Amino acid sequence: MIVSDCKIAVIGLGYVGLPLAIEYGKKYRVIGFDVNRTRIEELERGEDHTLEADIEGMKQARALYEQSRQQKGLTFTSDCEELKEANTYIVTVPTPIDCFNNPDLMPILKASEIIGRTLNKGDIVIYESTVYPGCTEEDCVPVLEKFSRLKFNQDFYCGYSPERINPGDKVNTLTKIKKITSGSTPEIADIVDALYNSILENGTHKAPNMKVAEAAKAVENSQRDVNISFMNELALICDRIGIDTNDVIEAAGTKWNFLKYRPGLVGGHCISVDPYYLAHKAKSLGYEPQVILSGRRVNNSIAKFIADKTLKLMIQHDHKIKDANVLMLGVTFKENCPDCRNTKVVDIATELEDFGCKVDIYDPWASAEVVKHEYNKQLIPDIDPQKQYAAIIACVSHNQFKTFDFKKYKGNGAVIFDVKGFVPRELVDARL
Repeated sequence: MIVSDCKIAVIGLGYVGLPLAIEYGKKYRVIGFDVNRTRIEELERGEDHTLEADIEGMKQARALYEQSRQQKGLTFTSDCEELKEANTYIVTVPTPIDCFNNPDLMPILKASEIIGRTLNKGDIVIYESTVYPGCTEEDCVPVLEKFSRLKFNQDFYCGYSPERINPGDKVNTLTKIKKITSGSTPEIADIVDALYNSILENGTHKAPNMKVAEAAKAVENSQRDVNISFMNELALICDRIGIDTNDVIEAAGTKWNFLKYRPGLVGGHCISVDPYYLAHKAKSLGYEPQVILSGRRVNNSIAKFIADKTLKLMIQHDHKIKDANVLMLGVTFKENCPDCRNTKVVDIATELEDFGCKVDIYDPWASAEVVKHEYNKQLIPDIDPQKQYAAIIACVSHNQFKTFDFKKYKGNGAVIFDVKGFVPRELVDARL
C-alpha cells in the first residue's frame, strides 16, 4: 500500500479522534465512526461539544466529499457496514481504568472486534489509544485475527502512534505537535510514518517498534504525575510548617535547573490514568513499581486534604459545619475546557457533603448533564449573589473566575481556599 491509496476509518470521535478525522479528511477519504449515534448527529449538524474541533475545517472536509465525487473528504457514521470501504483504521477510543485502578481494555477490544469483522488483506490498523507496552500485539491483534480470520503480519498489519491531544490547548494542536509513529514491520512503519507526516507541520519520531511507542506514551504522563506528586507532597509539608508552597517554588525556581512544577489536583484522561497502565505491565512481569504508585497515592490524597483543610478553617472561623453552604468554582479537570474526565473536584465535594455541608458547584464550561451522569453531582446554573457561603474553593482557574468578587465573600466571612493560585493573596486563607 502507498499512502495516497489510504482510505481511512477513524474509530472513536472524541477529543482525539475528531481532530484527526478532520485533518485527514482534507486530503484523504475518511470515515469518522462512533458507536454513539447522538455524537454522529451532533457532528452532522456541524457542532462539537468538546470544543476541540476545527469547525470550519470539518465543513471543508465534508464538502470535499461531494466535490470529489466521494473519492476524498469526510463523512460520519455509526454503521459498521460502512467501514468496509476503508483499508486503514485508526483507533482512538478511550482506555480508562476500573474501580480497582486496573486497565479497562473493553473499549479498545470492542473496537478491534468491529474492525476485525470488516478487515481485508493488506489493511493496516493503527492504534492511538493509550495502552501498556505490548498491548497492541498481545491483546488487540488476537481479537483482529479471531474476527477477520486473517494472519497478523501476513494478511494485515498494525501500527501504533500515541495520541498527544491536550484538551483546551489552542497552541499545541494536532498538526503542530511531533508524533511518535511505529509499525509491525519496517515497511509498515514507513507507511504509518509517511501517513502522519502528510498532515503534520513538525514531523514525526519513528520508534524502533510498537512496544517502544506504547511505552513512550505511558512514560510521558507518568513522569508528569511523579513530578506533580513531589510538589503536592511539598504542599502538605509546607502546610504543616506554616509557609506558602508557591513562595518556596518561586525561591527555588531562581536556580537555573529547577523545574517549576506546581501542586494541584491531578485528573483528566492521561496523567491520572497512564501510570496505572505502566504499573500493570510492570506487575505482570514480577516487578512492583515503587515511585510510580507512590506518586499516584500522593496525588489521590490531595482532594481529601483540600476538603479537610477547608473544614478546619471553617471551624477556626466559628462556622457551623452541618448545613454550611460551600461554593466550589470549577469542576473540569483543567481550565478553559469542558473536559470533566477523572476530575478530582467531585472528590472534594463528596468529602464536604459527608460532613453535612451543602455544596454548590458552578462551572460555565462544564456540561451539567455530563456531570450528573458521570458523578451524580448537580451543577448550579448561576451563582445567587444573595446567598451566604461559609467557604469558597477556587478549584479551576477558568478565565471567567479571574474577575470573581472574592473580596465581597471574604468580607462576609467566607473561608477561601485557592487550589490554582490565581486568587489575590490577601483574600486567601489557604492554597496549595
